Amino acid sequence: MARVERTAEFKLTVERSRFFAVLFPAPTEDEVLARVKAARAELRKAKHHCWAWRGRDAAGRVVERAKDDGEVGHPGRVLLELLRRHELEGGLLVSRVFGGVRLGVGGVSRAFREAGEGAVTEGGYRLQAPGSR
Repeated sequence: MARVERTAEFKLTVERSRFFAVLFPAPTEDEVLARVKAARAELRKAKHHCWAWRGRDAAGRVVERAKDDGEVGHPGRVLLELLRRHELEGGLLVSRVFGGVRLGVGGVSRAFREAGEGAVTEGGYRLQAPGSR
């Protein structure tokens, strides 16, 4: 598994909703929570700050966490799946500023996935082929 070494950001607009994604180094869950708190202060119009984190505990076991922050479609789980698929350790946060158009469960999931993938790509991480390491 690769550790995220630098911060990468990506912005996406879908049906007037704006999505702000950031992939960042986060050795602990507390660092993710601090990043979420900072995003809440910076993006005051954003109602949802969904995130995922993969790291290791003191024994070296992989630990995973995700939060949907009240958003439909389980975007935290979608973001966690991106970290798993790319075999990354670190944090992935996507904040949404609602644009007045409801996207539906599938649309929300797709938008969060696309925003998260954009940040992963900006970070220089390529998708691992299934079964390869």
